[in-house]
Amino acid sequence: MIPDSFIQELKYNCDIEQVISSYVNIKRRGRNLVGLCPFHSEKTPSFTVYPDSQSFYCFGCGAGGDVITFIKKIENLEYMEALRFLAKRANMELPEDVEGDKTARLRTRVLEINRKLARFYHEQLISPVGREALEYLRSRGIKDRTIRHFGLGFAPPGWDNARNFLRQEGYTYEEMLAAAVVLRGKNDSVYDQFRERVIFPIIDIRGNVIAFGARTMQGGPKYLNSSDTIAYKKSRNLFALNFAKASKQEGLILAEGYMDVIALHQAGFDNAVATLGTALTSEQTRLISQYTSNVVIAYDSDGAGQAATKRAINLFSDVGVHVKVLTVQDAKDPDEFIKKFGAKRFQMLMDGSSNAIEYELSKIGNQYDFTTDDGKVSYFKEAANLLASIYNPIERDVYASRVAHDLGVSKEAFLSQIQSVIKRRQQREKKKDTLKIAVAEPKGAPVNPERGKNLKAAVIEERILAILLKNPDYFMGISHKLKEEDFVTQCNRKVYAILSERLKEQKPVDLSFLSGLFDEQEMARITGLLVSISGMQFSPEDLEEYVSSLHAVREEKKPQDVAGMTVEELEEYRKLLAAKKK
Repeated sequence: MIPDSFIQELKYNCDIEQVISSYVNIKRRGRNLVGLCPFHSEKTPSFTVYPDSQSFYCFGCGAGGDVITFIKKIENLEYMEALRFLAKRANMELPEDVEGDKTARLRTRVLEINRKLARFYHEQLISPVGREALEYLRSRGIKDRTIRHFGLGFAPPGWDNARNFLRQEGYTYEEMLAAAVVLRGKNDSVYDQFRERVIFPIIDIRGNVIAFGARTMQGGPKYLNSSDTIAYKKSRNLFALNFAKASKQEGLILAEGYMDVIALHQAGFDNAVATLGTALTSEQTRLISQYTSNVVIAYDSDGAGQAATKRAINLFSDVGVHVKVLTVQDAKDPDEFIKKFGAKRFQMLMDGSSNAIEYELSKIGNQYDFTTDDGKVSYFKEAANLLASIYNPIERDVYASRVAHDLGVSKEAFLSQIQSVIKRRQQREKKKDTLKIAVAEPKGAPVNPERGKNLKAAVIEERILAILLKNPDYFMGISHKLKEEDFVTQCNRKVYAILSERLKEQKPVDLSFLSGLFDEQEMARITGLLVSISGMQFSPEDLEEYVSSLHAVREEKKPQDVAGMTVEELEEYRKLLAAKKK
């Protein structure tokens, strides 16, 4: 158990505004700060930091919590690892008993397994067993020094090579399963995940081997990748970022696969990275934005590659990263291009890469025949939609001039069309804003699935919990009147049980003290409760009236009324009960 005094000191030394501002561009708005959410893609800032309560909440995706929750989520860490991360940042030492935490110990064991297995696979590759795999890599133009640099390996044929090696090293089957390097078969048997494949170790920015990619040399699925584990989330990591972050070259090159990245690094482009067997995610673009504001997308030249490029452009736009697009000609991908034409020609290709707007305009233009009126009108409309997304008016004006010239229309007419698009979008955004709930009401599923069926009781429960979180000194006045079993929904009952236990022991109930007791979704919901009463004041009498209201609702047992009552109706109901008591 972590001493409350340590959490209090850690919280004091890790101000949430300072910590979050190192990841997110936040700007002051009144007493709070707002910015684009790092956990989902958005164009209008809905991510809010509350310095007064040392919390954050996103009105777009519902993410929320304290500084510990934020670090857990953005750095892909477990609770104890997040404490270590923040303690290191604050030059604090963790209490000795923290090291015994089971989750942290399992994560350490998983990382050990990955490190030892990576070495095992590499030794297999350079042994007689791996001769065929080594020749395969050499036939792909990969040099021995590059093989060593990336720690490439080989998983031999057979079902138990890695399993037996790890057993000899003292690891249990459960630990191997947690690392996703073995699978469980019939009759609880355990067998190797990777067999007869070239192995690509995935290394995080701290130098830990966190996962593996594997490529077949035979038939079957081309690539097989580690599933997510306690130490690895594929949507939040990038292949070779551990090398690329130290590159002296400007920006990053985003390629599609491991082989592209390895070929690029070998050719001198050591700022190349790739996603990990999935489409680019908003978490990955946020990660990239922490290292650079310039990216060259070097995806495959096929239809799938072009579709992925368009999606990537939109994601990078959301995080303010400037994008250029490399069009690979006479080759299907960067790996093949470098083999055919060499590094110098690839650099020329890089130098001639178009920015995102030029690329998009070119793709749109290729769809239409400018010799026909229909073609011109269609291009006119699509180009206007594209340029309406440019926030910089000077940049928008430059491209508007170019498009107007290409179409043979007046620049003023084209700018007018762009302004119409912008106006329509603004109106849609305003309509969305008006549809947002005025307070941050937590979503019923999956954290509190019973909420919809017991809406009236659930809303009262949430208000009670919010008041207690904001005014813990009110607890003694209602502790004898409100028991765990009085709560209708199980989720709220759990929160109250923990709050009441801590308050009876006169322990603090700040978000920082709750982070280790609830998961990310639950913490987001609890933060949402606090946000819902932000700026509101409550007296002990108000809390007592809500408790009375909850008891009354339980006695009513009228589900049709429960499901239909709004927050405003609930407030009127509370006032009515208060009047009756008088």
